[in-house]
Amino acid sequence: MLYIFGGLPGTGKTTLSSALARELKATYLRVDVVEQAMRDTGKIIDGPEGYIVCYAIASQNLKLGLDVIADTVNPIQTTRQAWRNVADTLETPYVEIEVICSDENEHRRRIETRAADIPGFVLPTWEKVRNRKYDVWDEDHIVIDTAHQTVKESLNTLYKQLNERRNS
Repeated sequence: MLYIFGGLPGTGKTTLSSALARELKATYLRVDVVEQAMRDTGKIIDGPEGYIVCYAIASQNLKLGLDVIADTVNPIQTTRQAWRNVADTLETPYVEIEVICSDENEHRRRIETRAADIPGFVLPTWEKVRNRKYDVWDEDHIVIDTAHQTVKESLNTLYKQLNERRNS
């Protein structure tokens, strides 16, 4: 199964997707880690390079029969379709999960108070997050609102929605 996470920075997608990866013992791909590693080699990242690396790694792990969790902002239709294509090419099921924080004050607080957990990674400002291009999702997907939930509550909400999809 390919779990395709998306959402603006500061919504809680890394916290939620990494918690799911731990519980499922799944391959975990975080585009921020890939892109920062590329920057560390002197590469200038100004496009889809990190995503393309993640698509290839996801494909290889899915071929091995492993579940893969993709943690990316996934802001535009092109990237969302590319993730779907990874799964479709391998005839592997996938689920798209958008993580949001509906409380703007809480979202801003998270952006302005968090610390980078990747050495050398520069976190976006609130202004950059607010002005980021972010397309409306074009396909049915799960939406998890982390605004007033603990990680455990958000994970339980996610499991409930995943189970509902499996049973329908």
